[in-house]
Amino acid sequence: MLKMPQQEYIKFLREAEGCSVNEIARQVGIHWRTAKRYADKDNWNENINKRRSNSPVMGPFMEIVDTWLEEDQLLPRKQRHTGVRIFHRLQAEYAFTGGQRTVLAYVKRRKNEMVLERAKSYERLEHPPGEAQVDFTTIQVSRDQQLLTYKLLVVSFPSSNAAFLYPTPAENQECFLEGMKQCFTQMGGVPRRVWFDNLSAAVVHIEKHGERQLTEGFQRFCAHYRMEAVFCNPYSGHEKGHVESKCGYAKRNWAVPIPIYESHEQLAAYFAEQAQQDRERPHYAKKERIASLWEEDRRHLLTLPEVTFESYRMSAAVVNKYGEIRIENTSFPLVGLVSPGSEVLIQTFWDRHVILTQGQQTVREVPRPYTGRTADVPWVQVFTNLLRKPRSVNHSQFVRMLPEAVQQYVRITDLMLRKERLQALAHWSGVYPITQIGQTLQETHNEATIAQVTAALGLKQMNRDIPAAWVETLSPPGTQGSDSLGRYDRLMGVS
Repeated sequence: MLKMPQQEYIKFLREAEGCSVNEIARQVGIHWRTAKRYADKDNWNENINKRRSNSPVMGPFMEIVDTWLEEDQLLPRKQRHTGVRIFHRLQAEYAFTGGQRTVLAYVKRRKNEMVLERAKSYERLEHPPGEAQVDFTTIQVSRDQQLLTYKLLVVSFPSSNAAFLYPTPAENQECFLEGMKQCFTQMGGVPRRVWFDNLSAAVVHIEKHGERQLTEGFQRFCAHYRMEAVFCNPYSGHEKGHVESKCGYAKRNWAVPIPIYESHEQLAAYFAEQAQQDRERPHYAKKERIASLWEEDRRHLLTLPEVTFESYRMSAAVVNKYGEIRIENTSFPLVGLVSPGSEVLIQTFWDRHVILTQGQQTVREVPRPYTGRTADVPWVQVFTNLLRKPRSVNHSQFVRMLPEAVQQYVRITDLMLRKERLQALAHWSGVYPITQIGQTLQETHNEATIAQVTAALGLKQMNRDIPAAWVETLSPPGTQGSDSLGRYDRLMGVS
């Protein structure tokens, strides 16, 4: 088959130059039949209905090979036809006269076509305004020079690409419902329809036919806010792909560098502000501001209920003989408040435990402990890495986590002195807690030498003060206060 410029040139010679078929064949260097086919061709529309074949030898056998390849999909992989086996069968059973390369080329091309034919096709989902998706993601935050594992609840709206976030210390039911409530407050309404995965805070278990048994607390939450909860199929997170992508976007853009906070309220305000600022950017496809598109979503929200939903869980415990109760592997003393052996009620909120008597009288309120979720920063490695590039101190996210006194100590302008201090900090942090180093640097003068700071750290570690005078009491009587060792020589018989 000639290329299109050659076909166009043949037609030009025929129509514009008036050349005969033989002249065209001689001038272009092709057979006269080929020249005639393109010179007198009237219909130049591409024929896409009829499968064209460049192999007239394979033409009568294509349907046979296609049947074998289709049936192979029902068999184990090791019992399927290879290209060579198809060639041998065509020779033996159908008197095929073509070559093996012809068969192999067709089999390879046909297998690729069958893969494309069997490929899944997806429909672009339509997301009506006011419909939301919810998911948790795990992030690292820093508080008191420690790394903490936190959960970030993300509520996203696929129609406008708006998102609302709330951090929680865990992924239990109380934290989940509190995060949902706070996000509803931020958006000023309630989505009519919300998509979830099968998280344990909402779903107890899934029946054989896909029916879900929901937790009582989640059912009361949905009834309180009048929203419809929709759950994805098991292991089908792609069914709420928008919030899955938004979780990754939140971690990459709002949790890098690691957020440093002093209180939970400060951390929650930080993420709420980041989400609000993000709504000022254009939508990735609609090219409008997300804030403008969000107004359409907000018009479809349900109104917030007048009464605030309180998410808590009730349980009971017996006071032991030591006057303590144990909640979530933590003991809380109630000595003098409740007599040993009596039963108390425990009202568990997302952030606290309220201990009540059987008559619903409050005995004590304690913070809810979330233990086992902190990790110490490897300060030795951090200072060792900074020692290689001391100029990077001002750009390190770990330096931002240090106590203020340590930050000032290490950000000195003199580069040589900075390296000495980094080397000292690498040693100190392997021996003393970073908080103790910060307290010592705060108490000592900023111009104190490394040796003086080292001595102060050692004395603080031993929990003693520097004595004003040292009285020696270990030497034998009569030798104390003597500056000469001569009497020792005389006792040993040394002249």
